[in-house]
Order: sequence, then structure tokens, then C-alpha cells
Amino acid sequence: MLQQQQSSNQVQETQSEQFGPISITKLEVNGITGADIKKLQEAGLHTIEAVAYVPKKLLLSIKGISEQKAEKILMEAYKLIPMGFTTASEFHLKRSEIIQLTSGSKELDKLLQGGIETGSITEMFGEFRTGKTQLCHQLAVTCQLPIDMGGGEGKALYIDTEGTFRPERLLAIAERYGLNGSDVLDNVAYARAYNSDHQTQLLLQASAMMTETRYALIIVDSATALYRTDYSGRGELSERQMHMAKFLRTLQRIADEV
Repeated sequence: MLQQQQSSNQVQETQSEQFGPISITKLEVNGITGADIKKLQEAGLHTIEAVAYVPKKLLLSIKGISEQKAEKILMEAYKLIPMGFTTASEFHLKRSEIIQLTSGSKELDKLLQGGIETGSITEMFGEFRTGKTQLCHQLAVTCQLPIDMGGGEGKALYIDTEGTFRPERLLAIAERYGLNGSDVLDNVAYARAYNSDHQTQLLLQASAMMTETRYALIIVDSATALYRTDYSGRGELSERQMHMAKFLRTLQRIADEV
């Protein structure tokens, strides 16, 4: 009986380890030093998936990471993260397990073929005062619902670039779903971004937080607002586009990790 209980606990631990992104600290078991892992974390790489997905030149740009070390780090990451071909059947099975978050509107969910898809980037755009921010607040609450109610059973990360976040909206939405308002607020990690560099830095912090607990959703409202003020004129157009592309690539990398 004791053996069965121990075996069951081991299975649960293994399943828990396999769920979600793998912490970069796991590389220490594979021969990567703690000092090098700390350097990777300081560069914004907090999961093994993040390391596996970046180009080698990014690792080489990190102070203290030589070409030999970069090759060793990538080799160990590739051992733990599938990076090759798979069958369409396996990919189809993986796609069927994707969680979709309800928007709170049956008609909108129908248009989205089930809701907001996790593991990907969803862009919302529209004219001023058409409800974009309200929908962001709605999703920050619905992502906390059980999966059978259209939720993701996780917390939300909210990066606010325009100062439009209002906790009282979350309380009203929580009441609609019969959720405890205090718990809902505690499950939303909020940060105000003040410039485009800060916005990117907050995203790197978010990727670190996602290795510690289950987050079902990252909201950036809005992703482009600060770029309109930080860069101006055609002379800075190329720099702006490169900075924005890097931000979006980081966002996509985080989505791929989970």
C-alpha cells in the first residue's frame, strides 16, 4: 500500500514537472553552471524553451557566454525540448488540447470559433471607445474560471501603457460570474509601462513570473501606444519597427513556451 502511494506521488510530481514551461534552472543538472544560468536569466531567458528558441548569436551577445558555452547550452536545451519534425496527427492532437478563453459574449465566442486561443497572440484593434479595454478587463477575469466554464484556471498578467486599467471593473465582472472579488484582484499581476523600453523590460519580468506560477493570459493594452510617442518621423521609422518587432517576437516566444 505504501509502495503504491509513493508510486502515485512520483507520477504526480512527474506530471507537475512536465506541465508548462521548464525552468532554466533544470539545465544545472545537465552540466551548465549556476553562474551561466544566472547570466541567461539576467538576459531575460528564464525557461529552457526560451533558450532553445533564440538564435545562437543572442547567446553570444551575453557577457561571459563564449561560443563553446553557447553550443553546450543549446545542445542541452535541444535534448529537453522537441525541435524537429512531427507527424500532422501528433500536431493535430496537440492543437485539440489548446484551451480557449471565453470573451464573456456568446456571439463573439462564436465568431472566434470558441474564444480567445491560448498559446498564441490575439490582436484587437478598433476606433476609440469601441470596448477594447473593457474586453481586456473581461478576459483578465474569465481566464481565472474553470476550464469547463470557458476559463483557463490561471492568473492574468496585465501591462498597461495608457493608464486605463481600473480594478473596480474587475470587481464588477467577478460579481457577474459569482467569483470572490478579492481573489480575482489578487490573481491579476498589474504593471504600468512608461516607455517602450520599459514595456519590453516588463515583458521579460513576466516571462520570469510565468515559471513560478500558472498564468493563463498576458494582456498588453496597448502594445503600440508608446511607440507612437517614443518615435516620431520617418527618420526613426526603421528603429521603431525593429524595436516593435523584437517586442512582438518576445511575446510570441512566451506564447510558444506555454
